[in-house]
Amino acid sequence: MSAEAPVAPTIKAADVRASRGAAWIAEGFKIFRGQPLQWSGLSLGWLVITLGLFMIPLIGAVASNFLQPVFFASFALAAKKQLAGGRLEMGDLFAGFRASVRALVNIGAILLFAEIVIFALLALLGLPMAVEPGDKPYTVADYVRDLDGREWILVVGLVLTAIVKGSLWFTAPIIAFHGLSTMHAIRWSLYAALSNLGAMVAYGLALTVLFIAALIPWGLGLLLAFPIMAASTYAGYRDVFERE
Repeated sequence: MSAEAPVAPTIKAADVRASRGAAWIAEGFKIFRGQPLQWSGLSLGWLVITLGLFMIPLIGAVASNFLQPVFFASFALAAKKQLAGGRLEMGDLFAGFRASVRALVNIGAILLFAEIVIFALLALLGLPMAVEPGDKPYTVADYVRDLDGREWILVVGLVLTAIVKGSLWFTAPIIAFHGLSTMHAIRWSLYAALSNLGAMVAYGLALTVLFIAALIPWGLGLLLAFPIMAASTYAGYRDVFERE
């Protein structure tokens, strides 16, 4: 059954079964398997650029956060290009910059602001900060000791982060394929996420399992997990927004 939100009549969002959420991971793997070297290159390039920006003092971390939706728009455009019979190349990593880049950067800014608000809330709830006055180094063991009895605060933070990211999960491909404004894309993404809450939860759980499994063999599985995740974002969008 499909339902249409009263925002933009040219777009329709379908209601899919909860089990489809886990299937998005499988479809992401299928897309990755079609051109594995290209997807590995796109994912590695994204990670190198992201980490490189983080190394730039002051503005680097902010710029990196702002650009994440642009790169995920690139992944969606690359997946659609591949499924249409095209051959991927490294230049596809920057395809999102040829879309409505301003709206995509706005999404990145909103996500960063939400993360700051969540962090501030956790601090108010009593989450220990990884800082300790004095010359003695503050270790992971020290942090675990200070966190004892307040682990629930981390759970609250994870839940709030999942809600925010899940609500905006579809915004990058929506903007890339439909050129909507920031607020219209947010409204459509929120509508689609709420209409498919079961599938979104299943997708989030499957994605978590994927990354946990990827960490087991000395983290080598991340070489598969990142490109599968990148491709799965389009698989989810296609299932909800391009379903006949």
